[in-house]
Amino acid sequence: MDLLKICAIAPQFCLLNQHDQQVCLKDFQGRKVLVYFYPKALTPGCTAQACGLRDAKTALDQLGVVILGISPDKPKKLAQFVEKKELNFDLLSDPEHQIAEEFGVWGEKKFMGKTYHGIHRISFLINEQGVIEQVFDKFKTGEHHQVVLDYLLADQ
Repeated sequence: MDLLKICAIAPQFCLLNQHDQQVCLKDFQGRKVLVYFYPKALTPGCTAQACGLRDAKTALDQLGVVILGISPDKPKKLAQFVEKKELNFDLLSDPEHQIAEEFGVWGEKKFMGKTYHGIHRISFLINEQGVIEQVFDKFKTGEHHQVVLDYLLADQ
């Protein structure tokens, strides 16, 4: 895993969202974008993380931050996640984990004694110029939104 670092240029991408519509990073040029990678829709940790961001969206909007969640799930599963948890931001499908690899979040993981490859739960705050401003890689799923807000508010 070769994780992108602060000051790196964010890889450009276009992925399908929960409505089977293409969403591209360049669509948000001139705005800050929180790109958060999560392993699997509708699992407990991913749900806690997504619901925290959902509930913090108004504050993030006021700070000029767009939220984009990325996982290997297909758009149909993402649509179920958005509907069931009333999410108010786009979830993007990266089934071949190409974008996850470009950001350096796809790699070896261990769970219950088994080793496999998957997404590491890491978020990137991309600034208005498309440069990675901050990397969030140490947080509890239910506190992710607060870690991001704390960073943004400290920057003001």
